[in-house]
Amino acid sequence: MVISVTQSAAAAKVELQARPRARARNAALDHARTFLTLVVLLHHAVIPYTYFGHTDPTSFIGFDGIVLATDSFFMAMFFFLSGLFVWSGLAHKSTLQHLRDRLLRLGLPFVIAALTVIPLAYYAIELRANPEATFAAFWWKTVTVGPWPSGPIWFIWVLLAFDLAAALLYRVSPHLLDPINRLSLRAFAHPRDFFFIFLLITGVLYIPARLYFGPTHWFELGPLSVQASRVLLYAAYFFVGAGIGSANFERGLLAAEGQMSQRGLGAWIVVTIVPYALLWVLITIKRQVLGNPPELPHWYEAAYGFFFVIFSAAMMFAILSYFLNNRRSEFSVLDRLQADAYGMFLVHYPIVLWIQYWLFDLSLPAIVKATIAFVGSVLLSWGATWVLRQIPGAKSVL
Repeated sequence: MVISVTQSAAAAKVELQARPRARARNAALDHARTFLTLVVLLHHAVIPYTYFGHTDPTSFIGFDGIVLATDSFFMAMFFFLSGLFVWSGLAHKSTLQHLRDRLLRLGLPFVIAALTVIPLAYYAIELRANPEATFAAFWWKTVTVGPWPSGPIWFIWVLLAFDLAAALLYRVSPHLLDPINRLSLRAFAHPRDFFFIFLLITGVLYIPARLYFGPTHWFELGPLSVQASRVLLYAAYFFVGAGIGSANFERGLLAAEGQMSQRGLGAWIVVTIVPYALLWVLITIKRQVLGNPPELPHWYEAAYGFFFVIFSAAMMFAILSYFLNNRRSEFSVLDRLQADAYGMFLVHYPIVLWIQYWLFDLSLPAIVKATIAFVGSVLLSWGATWVLRQIPGAKSVL
């Protein structure tokens, strides 16, 4: 018996140490990533029409529900998906090759977008306050004096920073993430155990940061910005994803035949409802009991952070469960968007802001305006990406 246990442990260690083989694209994860891109576009399409803090004459409180939900999970999940194949990729590349690839795929688009896409987007907002402003004057002020907001592309430079950190950590120890991978193997049959450990990790990293920095403070250096309270949360999602994907992918949490796939979506949806409802309870307390103060008591921020990490993790598990369960579908509308999803993420922001600018003075219901903004931004950013990808060499970047 002792010999058997010893042999099993040794075999597991060999499995973790084995260099992972290159894998074909995973349709379920591609669908999840493309779905999240559409969620980003939806999020930005409805923000001006929310009931609380709307910037358009019309509003609809249902959009507050959408913004609360999407803001609570989608960027963290992007980091998780981005981390999944980093560690296994590092096993097949030199550090310099990995850095070169990441600079081409992330660094170059970030620089180009920060100099073009972002000023073009925020020029639509500038014209509302200063109709006489020229784009040339606004662009020069943005890049020389500031502020130089990054809009949604903050994700790109933070992801690049995580990739660089992963490359350095891999060279220190290729087995650094083995404990996460072992947990992933156990989660093949018991995903709930992994979920609770994941909650513990993200809660410990996020709640103290929220208490210290508050929910609205951003680190900013030119176009390099990131929400202070969420930096470690995003890092946790990224490196947990890297640990899951470091080895034994087809026998871990996201395995095609694992319990995450077999049980489907239902149980995870139930888990999302309670923390989401409690977030709304806290928002109601803030506005109707506490009087919406600029600074909230620590008990409030701690409670909000607690429900936030539960909802964020549960939404990610629900989405992954859904797409893993439907991996055998022969066709998905998301397949047609998949190749262009990254480009759509990069170019959509000025499109959606300019559509909202043109809709501002029209007497239309908020739902109609948001629908036009969403559909228009999807179609136009998809078309713009398709055009850009026809440029020689662009497909290696977009």
